[in-house]
Amino acid sequence: MINLFKIKGQKKDEAADTNGRPAAKKQSPGELRLHKDIAELNLPKTTKITFPNGKDDLMNFEATIKPDEGYYVGGKFVFTFQVPPAYPHEAPKVKCKTKVYHPNIDLEGNVCLNILREDWKPVLNINTIVYGLNLLFSQPNDEDPLNHDAAAVLRNDPKNFERNVRRAMAGGYVGETQFLRCL
Repeated sequence: MINLFKIKGQKKDEAADTNGRPAAKKQSPGELRLHKDIAELNLPKTTKITFPNGKDDLMNFEATIKPDEGYYVGGKFVFTFQVPPAYPHEAPKVKCKTKVYHPNIDLEGNVCLNILREDWKPVLNINTIVYGLNLLFSQPNDEDPLNHDAAAVLRNDPKNFERNVRRAMAGGYVGETQFLRCL
């Protein structure tokens, strides 16, 4: 009878490098593509990428966006990215950790960005998503909202929308919802 554990141990020994360390974990195609995307990032000056779980976990990272124009100038907004193993054939899951008064981001942090849903294609990459998120802050869209109340105010009373954004970013209330300071 074959001793499977002995064979497995021999394979592990053979895989160890010359210093006796185990061989590096084989990366999935999604991890390889993500590694390439991250190496080729061309971030706008308003965006910074961090890896809260360390560089060994590329599949989960954060993007911090500090808009330099528009309603949200001066704010600081953190987004989490969870990249699936099937990337780039499946879009990353992106959520906003910062509670924000925005027509395209709901109060739970869900983001309405078409390239994260029906318009996702494998030729798109992390850079495309980052630029899309930046665009949401410079040009909020009231036509395809997740936060219908914010969209209605933007559409019908842009000055009041601007006041609400400022109040929310300062840590105040908009309606019955309190926001944390993000200036």
